[in-house]
Amino acid sequence: MIIGPVIDSVATFTGAILGATFSTKIPERLKTMLPLTFGAVSMAMGVVMIAKVNLLPPVVLSLLIGSTIGELLKIEQGIERIALNVNNQVSPLFPAKLSQKNDKNFLTGFVSVLVLFSASGTGIFGAMNEGITHNNSILISKAFLDFFTAIIFATSLGIMVATTVIPQFIILISLYFLGGVIMPYTTPELTADFSACGGVIMLATGLRITNIKVFPIANMLPALLIVMTISHYWRIIFL
Repeated sequence: MIIGPVIDSVATFTGAILGATFSTKIPERLKTMLPLTFGAVSMAMGVVMIAKVNLLPPVVLSLLIGSTIGELLKIEQGIERIALNVNNQVSPLFPAKLSQKNDKNFLTGFVSVLVLFSASGTGIFGAMNEGITHNNSILISKAFLDFFTAIIFATSLGIMVATTVIPQFIILISLYFLGGVIMPYTTPELTADFSACGGVIMLATGLRITNIKVFPIANMLPALLIVMTISHYWRIIFL
C-alpha cells in the first residue's frame, strides 16, 4: 500500500494553503528559526541511516561515481531550468504574483521550494526506500518537515507553493514503483548500503538547508541508482 508519497504530498499541499492564508500572522522569528530546525532534523535522519552501513567502501565509491555523473550531466541545473519553466507556466494563474514574476528573489524562492519538495535527497531516497523495504518512516518524517516548510515558503511566495505538489507526487510515486521493481533482487546487506548512501545525501541536504554548505544535492542522486550494483560486485570481488 502506498503511504509515504501520499502523506508527504498531502502535507505539502496543506502547509502551502495554510501558509498562504495566514501569511500575515506568522512571526518573522519563526520563518528564520524553523528552517534551521528542518536542517538539523535532516542531518539527524542522515546519521541514523549512515549507521546502518554494511560495507563502507562501496558506498563511498558509489557517491564519488554518482556525483561525477551528476556533475557531468548537470542534473541540478536541469532541475532549476524545469522549475523556472513551471513558474512561467503557472504565474498567469495567480495575478497577485504577476508583479513579482521578474523578481529575482521570488524566482529563486520558487525554484528552491520546487527542488526541495520534488527532488530532494530525502524524498527520492525515502520513496525508493519505501518501495524496496516497505518502510515509510522516512517519508512520513519528511512530511512533517514539508508541512512546516510549505507554510514558511507560502508566507512569501503565496499559493503558488501548492503547485509544487504535482511534480512532487509524480516523482515520489514513480520512485516508489521503481523501488518495488528492484526489491526482489536485493539482500539485507545491499539494502543497508543503500540506506547508508541515502543517509549521506540526507546529511548533505541538512547542511544545505541550514546554509552551512550548499551541496549540489541533485547531482549526488545518481549514487542511489548504482550503490546496490557496486556493493554487490564489491562482495563478489573482495569478499
